[in-house]
Amino acid sequence: MREVYDLGDELLIVSTDRISAFDVIMATGVPDKGRILNQMSAFWFAKLATVCPHHVIATDDAAVDKRLGGHNSDLRGRCTVARKAKPLAIECVARGYLAGSWAKEYRAGARVLHGVALPDDLVEGDRLPHIVFTPATKAEEGHDQNISFDQAADIVGTEVATQVRDWTLQLFHHASDHVRGAGLILADTKFEFGLTDDGLIWIDEALTPDSSRFWLAEEHKPGGPQLGFDKQYVRDYLESTGWDKTPPGPALPDDVVANTRAKYLEAFRRVTGHDLAV
Repeated sequence: MREVYDLGDELLIVSTDRISAFDVIMATGVPDKGRILNQMSAFWFAKLATVCPHHVIATDDAAVDKRLGGHNSDLRGRCTVARKAKPLAIECVARGYLAGSWAKEYRAGARVLHGVALPDDLVEGDRLPHIVFTPATKAEEGHDQNISFDQAADIVGTEVATQVRDWTLQLFHHASDHVRGAGLILADTKFEFGLTDDGLIWIDEALTPDSSRFWLAEEHKPGGPQLGFDKQYVRDYLESTGWDKTPPGPALPDDVVANTRAKYLEAFRRVTGHDLAV
C-alpha cells in the first residue's frame, strides 16, 4: 500500500507496511514491507528502463530529504520521487502460468478466458502455451474484473491498448529471464501505465510480491498451489478462515505476519542479489 503526496511538479510516493488482500486492507501490517516493495520496484525500474519510459525520478533518501527540507528517518528506504501521470483506467496483467483468478475460471469449465483460448488438459500451475496479456478493470467498488483486449481497447483506445500490451509482454519476458537465474518462476504480474504530456509511461510499482506471483522453480509441481514468495500466502490464509472478504480486514496472526515478511525478504534477496537497506 502506498501514500501519494503532491510536491507540485512531482509526486512523493511512500510505501507503507500495510497489506491488502481481496481489495481490503488488513488490520495488521508487515514490518519492512514498504521498504521491500519500494527498493524492489527501484531495482526493476532501473533494470528495465530500456523497455519503456517510467515515472521514477529518484529513490535515494538524500533526494527525498532535499524535497522535504530535512532528515526524515521514518521514510528511510520507503520513498520514490516520481513524475506525474494520469493513470489508465485498466490494469495490465501478463500471465505465463495458470494461477489465481484464471485457474478458478478454468476449473469452473471455461476454456476461452476473456478472448484467449486455452487447451483442455491444463491443471493449476501449468505453464500456458504462451505468455498472454490479460487486462482488468479498476473497480471503484468491489473487485477488479478480468476483461478481453477488445474491451480494454474500448476503454483506453486501440492505439494505447496495443502499446501497453506490447510493453507488458516485453517487461514480463525480460523479468522472467532474470528471475529464472535466481531460481524463481514469474507466474504472473500486474503493471500500470499513465499518460503524460510526453506520452505513455510505466507507473506505480514494479514486479513486487504484492503484484506478482514468484514461485520456487525447483519445487514447481503443476496440479495445485505452488511454493511461492508473494502475497498469495496471505490470501490462502484468509481463505482458510472463512472471512467473507468485506471490510474491515481482520488482524493477521503473528506467525502469518512473520512468514509473510520472510517470504517478501526472500523474494527481494533473490531478485536483487543484495540485502534490504534499512
